[in-house]
Parts: sequence; structure tokens; C-alpha cells
Amino acid sequence: MKQELSASIHKALENQNLAGILDRWNYPATRAKAFEGVDFEALRSKIADIKGDAAGRLDELANTFKKNAEANGIKVFIAKSAEEARQYIANLCKEKGVKKIVKSKSMATEEIHLNHFLDEFGIQSDETDLGEWICQLAHQTPSHMVMPALHLTKEEISDLFAEETKQPLDNNIQKLVKVARAAIREKFFEADMGISGANIAIAETGSIVICTNEGNARLVTTLPKVHVALVGLEKLVPNYTDAAPILAALPRNATSQLMTSYASFISAPTLNDDGTMKEVHIVLMDNNRLKMAEDPKFKEALQCIRCAACLNVCPVYRLVTGHVFGDIYTGGIGTILTAWFNELKSAEDIQALCIGCDKCKEICAAKIDIPGLILEIRRRAATKEGLPFIYKSALQVINNRKVFHTMLRAASVVQKPFVKEGFIRHLPMFLSGLSEYRSLPSVAPVPFRDLFKTIKQPKCDQKAAFYAGCALDFVYPDAGVAIVKILNKAGIEVLFPEEQSCCGIPHWGSGSFDMAADAAERNILPLLEGNPDYVVVSCASCTTALKKEWAKILKDQHRESLIPEANKVASKTYMFTELVDKLIKEKRLTPKEGMELHTLTYHDSCHAKRHVGLSKEPRDALSAAGYEIKEMNECDTCCGMGGSYTIKQPEISMQMLKRKLENIEATGAEFVSAECPGCLIQLRGGLDKSGSKIKAIHPAELMVDKFK
Repeated sequence: MKQELSASIHKALENQNLAGILDRWNYPATRAKAFEGVDFEALRSKIADIKGDAAGRLDELANTFKKNAEANGIKVFIAKSAEEARQYIANLCKEKGVKKIVKSKSMATEEIHLNHFLDEFGIQSDETDLGEWICQLAHQTPSHMVMPALHLTKEEISDLFAEETKQPLDNNIQKLVKVARAAIREKFFEADMGISGANIAIAETGSIVICTNEGNARLVTTLPKVHVALVGLEKLVPNYTDAAPILAALPRNATSQLMTSYASFISAPTLNDDGTMKEVHIVLMDNNRLKMAEDPKFKEALQCIRCAACLNVCPVYRLVTGHVFGDIYTGGIGTILTAWFNELKSAEDIQALCIGCDKCKEICAAKIDIPGLILEIRRRAATKEGLPFIYKSALQVINNRKVFHTMLRAASVVQKPFVKEGFIRHLPMFLSGLSEYRSLPSVAPVPFRDLFKTIKQPKCDQKAAFYAGCALDFVYPDAGVAIVKILNKAGIEVLFPEEQSCCGIPHWGSGSFDMAADAAERNILPLLEGNPDYVVVSCASCTTALKKEWAKILKDQHRESLIPEANKVASKTYMFTELVDKLIKEKRLTPKEGMELHTLTYHDSCHAKRHVGLSKEPRDALSAAGYEIKEMNECDTCCGMGGSYTIKQPEISMQMLKRKLENIEATGAEFVSAECPGCLIQLRGGLDKSGSKIKAIHPAELMVDKFK
């Protein structure tokens, strides 16, 4: 399965149509315009409250919906499984003598593979949504939850239409739309049944709400004499007014529209053209949704309103799209839904595509912690089946400070034949792929922990415990020296607990929470020795561990005894530039006057920007130190490092790096800075490989001589 995934990734990255396909839309700009004057945080908090409450009582809401809809003349069936839903619709088709069906867009019908099932009974199901019809003609599943045929070119679509209509066609999009409209229109009049989904189901009134841009859903639900709506239980909301915030957010987040072209509320059957009453059937489908709602962690995913904004901003999805990153439901949220609507095992491979940058989390209209839930999938998989032997062994080595540090010291000697100007640019034989797209950093001949002992510091009343992190300690020790010198100028004496080791983020990110808890336990007490005023961290990922995750991990692993100390560490922890910004504002650090002006662009590491919420502070500190900041496009988009991600998914990682380097070069800045040694490894290596004049440097090295 992993080989198949690797092959599909390679094929997707080779497809020039997929490269940057979402960029041509300029989604961030159009979405921002659509949300002008709207408090997005307040809106999504309201949606999260409504949907979160509903997820806690789906059974109750389903019964209320059924009672009220049936009082209005609608027939409601609650299907426990995909099989029950399919069978109900098939039996209804048999009872009514249905041979032809028209369908509007419905991810729920895709979920249960309804078209294929009905085909076994000789029933023809025709998609009428343009994107879905294109996918049907191509015998493919949707690659995007809102734009199903996103992955196909106009040339490919023209060929599909020409084959279907038996007429020669050119690639003019407007003409192709007219051809599709003409071909689909006749199907509405021939159909015995219309099948739709629904965006919202309102328990209070027994109504369903359908949002579309093409108007096909109105024809599907009105022309045939029988209308069936297949609706997942998660679409239920208690009251009529609950639909308003969803309708306000859905089009804006999905397609940057203020509203969809059509919003249909269906509360009761209407008359057919011949005067008979239309039959309306609503199938409310469980298919593990109730089980999901009972799970204290995954219940949150049922808040999803299917806007697919998470796909539009995901740097991985933007490269490979949904036929690689997903099953029926695509992207990060699709991975979670797949794990529940199918089974955990089916999401095992696709969850590994998530780099954990959290872009999806900050744009989600329902405040779902998508990367956090993917991490939970990893944790459960690791608990149930264990990690692969090699990867587990590597994590165990990292967790053994003496062994790991001995290996790094040995590597600094063994690497010498391959090191030139601080980089490893070429490796022999089977290792050559590691340096194909970027130069690799060399291990420093003297680690920071050794250099620290040689630094003469003044005796100060305030103390800061310095948590260096593995990369700065053994790869970028000069940045560590710079941090000590700068803090000394502010009247802070730096302590370096020698027992410190890996923060546990690699273990946490792999789902191995037990080893992450081991890492936390080893570090907490050494960092509190001497009762320091601050714990300063030079790495955004490590800051996340100390400030946000250690206490949570210890609680998760039932190691409560150290939680008070973990919280104490968290309360004292500052990312280096965060502390420098504070010290400048307190006038404890004074920038020199008359400094030569240099330009830099700043890369926000994912952990800094979205895990610990630090973005302004580094810029303020660097600006105060005399640097002109030239913002790059997508400054907070992942560089592709992602720790072990760059080894597990090298092709995707390098494509993300390529995009980041293009954005850096476009600024014309002298330097690019990032407060994450992992990002610096990626950026420095990429810039060196490309022969760029721009240098990637840690903020501490840029600021070390800038204060009095």
C-alpha cells in the first residue's frame, strides 16, 4: 500500500496541471474580500457551539427531525449503516419502478458508493452537478469536496464531452458548459427519481437546506415524482435560526462567495405537474457517526460543514490533490472521516501525508482541530499496532541522550570527507538522494554544550535556563552563543542544564505519546534547577513542547505527578525573540544607533505561528535591531521540513521547499530568518543548492552585535 501511495505521489507531482492548480484561483485574496466586515472568529465560534451541541445529541435530534418532517408529509428513514441506506433506496426504486435517476451533488452518496450499487440493479444514475458529471464520465471519484473535477484540464474535459455527445468539440470553456447543460437537461425530464444530499437538516421544522451554484439541485428535487435526500446525521442542527451562521460561512469559506446562487429549504412535499403529490423521502444516515459522537476526541469532527477550505490552504493537498490525499472525503478532514466511516486502517497511509502545519485549523469554519485529530489517529495506530521497527528504534535512540549525543559527536568526525563550507552537498551511492534537492547541514565540530562552558558571563540577579534543542546544540551552536551574549547584555545570566535532551516533539508527532512523555520527564526538573526567572528556547518546535504539550502529554499518559512542574516550566518559557522583544520594550536591551540598514524576509515556522501564536514579536525584535523586513508571499506557509516528514515524503517536502525558495528570492532581501533550526536546515540547504546569494540565519546571529 505504501508503494502505491509513493507511486501516486510521484505521478501527481509530475502532473503539470495539478501544480499550483488552486493558486490560479487566488483563494486567500478572494476569501479575505468575501469576509470583509465579518468577524470570522465570532462566526466560527458560533458554528462550533451549534454543531458541537448537536453532535452531543444526534439521536434526539434525529427523532425530532423525523417526527416533524413526517408531520409535514415527508417519509424519514434512519439508516444505521451504509448498507441499510443503500438497500432502502434500492427497495424504493423497485417499488416505484424506477429505472432512471438524476442526482445533485452529494458526498454522502459517494461515501456509500450508491451509483455503483444501483447499477447492479440496472438502474441508471446520472450526476447533474457539472463537476460530478465530469467525474462520472471519467469513471473517477471527486478530488475535491466542493470542486469535484478540479484535477482535470479543459482538454481532458473536452475529450470526455466529445465521447459522451458523439460530436467534435474544442476547448472553449463557455462552449463546453453549454454542451454539458444541453446533455444533462434532457435527463431531468426522463428521470423517475431525484436524489440529493443536504447541507443542513433542521430538527425543529423537519426541513433540509440545499446550497448550490448551478440550480441543478432544484430540478433534481422538483421535476421527478420521487425525491430522496441522503443526509448524514452530522448535518442536523436543532433550530431554524441555527442555519443562519452556517449559510453565512459556507459560501465565503468554500468559494469566496457572499452567498450561493441557490439556497433551497425543503419542508414538505409539493404537487407534481399532473396534480399528484410528490413523494419525499429523507434517509438520515448514521454509518458510525453516532459512534464517532461518543468519542470524546473525534466528536469534534462532526462539526464540519463541508466547506473544504482546509483543502484550499493545505500545502500538501495543493500539490497532489484528493486522489492522493484522501479517499472519498479528501485532505486532512477527509482522513479523519475516512478513519471513521470506513475504518482506522483505511486512513493509515493517507494520514502520513499531513505535515501538521495547522493551516487548516486556523481557517476551519467550525474550529475543528484537524491536525490534532490526525495526530490522535497516529497515536491510536501506534498504540494498537506499534511503530515500524526502524522508526521506533530511531526514536528510542533520540530519547537516550548519552547514546544520541555520542552518535552526533562521532558523526562530526565521520562526515569530514563530505563537508565543504559547512554543507554536505553530495553523498555516495544509496544515500545520494538525501542531498539531491538541498545541501545537508554538517554536524558542528564542537557542540554548543561544550562552547557554553567557555563563555564568560557576568553575575546577574536574573537567571534564564537555556533549552537549546538538538539542532542548535549540534548543528548551529553559534546561534546559541549569540543568545547567551544578548541575554547577558540585558542583565540575565544564562544557565545550561547539561541533562537536557530531545523535547519529544518527534515522538509526539509520530503518535508515540509514551516516548514523548519520557522526554518531558527527563527535561522538566533540570530546567527548574536554580529556580530560573525564564526558560528561553531557541526553537519554535521545542517551544511548542515546553509551552503547550508537556503537561498535556503527561496527563494523557497518566503521569500526573510532574504536571505541576510542567506547568511551571510552561509559565516561564519564552521563545528567544519573544523574550528579546519583551526586553527591548522594557528598555533592558537598547539597540545601537547609526547601524547600517540591512534587509531580511522572515519565515514563520508552523510551530511558532500557529502552535504558540508568535509572529509579531520576532519581526518587532528584528526591526528594533535595525533590519528592514520585506515580507514574502506566503510567509507562514510550511517550508516542507516537518521533522521526519522530509525523509518520509521527500518529493512533497522538496516541492514545498521549491515554492518557499521562489517566494524568498522574489523579495530581493539579503537574509531570510526563521526561529526554527529545522526550517533553517531546509532553507539553508535549499538556498545553497540553488546557488542563491540570500543567507538563512537564526535571529540571534542577526542581532548579536545590534545592542549596546
